[in-house]
Amino acid sequence: MTTDSTGYAPPGAATDAAGGRAGDLVVDFCGELYRPDPAEVFSIGREGDLEVDDNPYLHRRFLEISRIDGIWWLSNVGSLLSATVADLSGGLQAWVVPGARIPLVFGHTNVIFTAGSTTYEFAVHVRTPAFRQSMVMESADTTGDVGETTIGPITFTDSQKALIVALAEPMLRRDGTGLSAIPTSAAAAKRLGWALTKFNRKLDNVCDKLDRVGVAGLRAGGGKLATNRRARLVEHAVSSHLVTADDLALLDAQLLSGPEGD
Repeated sequence: MTTDSTGYAPPGAATDAAGGRAGDLVVDFCGELYRPDPAEVFSIGREGDLEVDDNPYLHRRFLEISRIDGIWWLSNVGSLLSATVADLSGGLQAWVVPGARIPLVFGHTNVIFTAGSTTYEFAVHVRTPAFRQSMVMESADTTGDVGETTIGPITFTDSQKALIVALAEPMLRRDGTGLSAIPTSAAAAKRLGWALTKFNRKLDNVCDKLDRVGVAGLRAGGGKLATNRRARLVEHAVSSHLVTADDLALLDAQLLSGPEGD
């Protein structure tokens, strides 16, 4: 497997500039383009065809991309880590746990995962996707009187949404795919000008709301909140467009605002 810095055709093109076959797939990580061979398995991890990072928390081989019966698949071959997979619009999302696999049927798919305190992201482009959809801009209904934002079936206060933005800030500020650090709870609380107890209380409330509408990975066994819920929250929020770079202004607004309840 080799990287290819030129000749990348946009999704939907019948062939690439190098004469590749229709249906070819390209992986984009930090601007480096990888073109998996349909006859082989493309491995992603600390080692493999795409060596993501020398991160001891990352599996040597974590994800694999392979073509089976004419369909590209993303498989999680690790034992501990999971990956969040979403289409370009953020409207369709899946959580790929160890041992699971998912077909790569869209022209553009984003893959996000966290190892230790670092979150990684890469994009997968399929030139002749099985499904095509147009971008649908999300709309959020805001009510100034109560300071709440409704996203899908969930209603967040301004401070709850600011909490999500504080945790996702490193991902929201960088351009393109790559890696970023997940802030600690103490660092995010300081960024918002909050006490750590207030931050943790609001984090629990946000995770409870998302868990109730079916967002996986925020709770561990026995109904307890997962220890890695910050990372899972960031993965879901960014991939689903629950927060975007436009929401970064909430951080400064929260610093200037007075005390607010949950």
